[in-house]
Amino acid sequence: MHTGTVPDNPAQRRVEEVLAELTGSGVEVGVQVAAWRDGELVVDAWAGTADVAEGRPMGPETLVPAWSTGKGVAAALVAVLVDQGVLAYDVPVARYWPRFGVAGKERITLGQVLGHMAGLPQLPADVTPERLLDLPAMADWIAGQRPRWEPGSAFGYHAWTYGVLLAEILRRATGRTCDQLLREELAGPLGIGDELLFHVPEHLASRVATCYDGGWAARLERMPPGAPFFDCVPRGVLPVAELGNRDDFRRTALPANGVMTARGVARLYAVLACGGELEGVRQLSAATLKETTTGWASGVDRMMGTTCTMGGGFVIGDSGAKPVRPAGGFGHSGSGGSTAFADPAHRFSFALVKNRMTVPGLDARLASEIRTALGIASD
Repeated sequence: MHTGTVPDNPAQRRVEEVLAELTGSGVEVGVQVAAWRDGELVVDAWAGTADVAEGRPMGPETLVPAWSTGKGVAAALVAVLVDQGVLAYDVPVARYWPRFGVAGKERITLGQVLGHMAGLPQLPADVTPERLLDLPAMADWIAGQRPRWEPGSAFGYHAWTYGVLLAEILRRATGRTCDQLLREELAGPLGIGDELLFHVPEHLASRVATCYDGGWAARLERMPPGAPFFDCVPRGVLPVAELGNRDDFRRTALPANGVMTARGVARLYAVLACGGELEGVRQLSAATLKETTTGWASGVDRMMGTTCTMGGGFVIGDSGAKPVRPAGGFGHSGSGGSTAFADPAHRFSFALVKNRMTVPGLDARLASEIRTALGIASD
């Protein structure tokens, strides 16, 4: 259940044991877990099934829809482009995209979009998957909207619009699409060009796991009808298994989401956990990394109603009842229980992706199990 490159250590053995138990009992369908410590891959485990009907097993290279875990990948990509001088956090979006600079949005910066502070979380109430996935038209619709609050004064989760806005900004600023940029500037140089994606190209379609519902859809449906959440995630585009299995959804490069392997995204966060450098190759300057992973805003999220701290596209620390990220850690989680994060204090990174969409909990459990086995304090 692990490659020859992974040491036979207590953390690896413990994760293998837990995954075998969970997939064997049917609590999970397919799961991948990976972790790095001090520049070395210390856990690389997988178990279960990628597609039940086909009898296709979950393997280390199976691509798993990890939903908003992709927002952290997008944040890392932007950081690389900022480091290169191609983008700047404090530049108004309208400089890249003139049509955007109307209706009170003239001074909204790229950093405010990344930090969910732009005041533009809303989608049309009657939005359909087809309309959401028409990214040029959706971007044009957002460009005509007035911010819900004074940009920069508060933050609220831009669940889908984060991806629509970033895709358009990146295209206009660079002349390349977000998926091209990801492959050419970040995933490719890290050797994970086929393991870290904003969309699924045709030649990789057979490697993608099928999503299954494990109670996640019911949890979303139980939210109060008037909850602000439904302004940023209308019922027609809820992040549930049915949407994740659509071919058109998988083919659309929308950097609010990601399709990935645990091994791939854990490698990305290992770079970030080690100050921007891994295996002797520097991907990002320490200064830019520090800037984007410093808390830019803290308080109550206007759309989710939860308390958190946001950086430049990363959630900093964890204020949840069952914390996944340690204090000083940063990353992003996705619908249905996937997550990835870096803990720079211990030069540690962790990733979990899975195809049965459940209420989160396994992520915190396994991150804690691995940290304990490695002797890392859970401060």
